[in-house]
Amino acid sequence: MQITGEITKILDVEEIESKSGESYKKVLFVVETEEEFNNLYCFEIFGEDKVDKFIQYNKVGGVVDVDFNVKTNEWNGKYFTSLSAWKVFKAEATDDF
Repeated sequence: MQITGEITKILDVEEIESKSGESYKKVLFVVETEEEFNNLYCFEIFGEDKVDKFIQYNKVGGVVDVDFNVKTNEWNGKYFTSLSAWKVFKAEATDDF
């Protein structure tokens, strides 16, 4: 899936430690589209390289195209849905993150 919109917020980068002791980076960012309804999306990016490149090339106010997958996980009978961005680039250019 893909949307185009303006980055309205970039949250602080999080470091997550897995059960095995490995450390991962994650960042959440919010994109607002010009659609009348359902125009606010909060995406997540995982992985040190991807997070670092996203932070380096994207700022609040930038207009971007976001390619993403909808991901749902189950934990203890509860379901959690996230929007996992796998490609972010400026709408007027083709710079991948």
